[in-house]
Amino acid sequence: MLFNVLLTVAVAYLMLMALVYVGQSRLVYFPQQQIDNTPAAIGLPYRDIDIVTADGEKLHGWWVSAPDAKGAVLLLHGNAGNISHRINYLAMFRRLGYNTLLLDYRGYGRSSGTPSEAGTYRDAQAAWRYLTEVECILPQRIAIFGESLGGAVAAWLAAREQPGVLILASAFTSVPDLAAEIYPFLPARRLARLQYNTLEALQSVVSPVFIAHSPQDEIVPFEHGQRLFQAASAPKQFLTLEGGHNTGFVFMRPDWTKSLGVFMDAQFAPGGE
Repeated sequence: MLFNVLLTVAVAYLMLMALVYVGQSRLVYFPQQQIDNTPAAIGLPYRDIDIVTADGEKLHGWWVSAPDAKGAVLLLHGNAGNISHRINYLAMFRRLGYNTLLLDYRGYGRSSGTPSEAGTYRDAQAAWRYLTEVECILPQRIAIFGESLGGAVAAWLAAREQPGVLILASAFTSVPDLAAEIYPFLPARRLARLQYNTLEALQSVVSPVFIAHSPQDEIVPFEHGQRLFQAASAPKQFLTLEGGHNTGFVFMRPDWTKSLGVFMDAQFAPGGE
């Protein structure tokens, strides 16, 4: 009797591991195709942008310009929703005096394809090429902003290019690190096929780094932000936010926005900080 119970538990555990291994993309990506709002909803003039990736996917994004812009921001969002859920970032960066490209990864919003780790990296690279080759913006005048999963994509891109600033908001150190904390009852590190190793990429970044994270973040623990900050090279700054993962946004408080703006302005000024 006991043997049968143990056998049933063991089989169920193995099946759970198999499901996690095979279906982990469904545990990471939560794209929404419907665009709920546009920047016009908050009074921002914008332009629809279509970008074709190296492997032929067509990405959709919005370009919001600022008068007498100091530079440009490439905004890489998190794993859920789409660009229509990030329009407040567009308003924030416009107030700070920066043009912004907000892009949907493949499979999100109006972008074609299916999300994958390699795919999101290609998407970021295509957006970088658009900024530098189509908009003709110098790399040192571009800030890459990554939110949550977008932080891993942003760090990957910044390790290969040299932006003027890298900004990470509520970012994790890696998917295996986070999975091990969320699923302590599973050998999560061995099961992880997706890596998104922000910490590893950050160690190759030579650009100034701004990191924002909340101690109340219930999805990505505060310690992830602290570890990323320790790994980053100077000049760097850490901003402590308040609120949960989906409520503690940099644009929520004027003093947070001001801290980010001061840091960015210092790096984009002639000669840097």
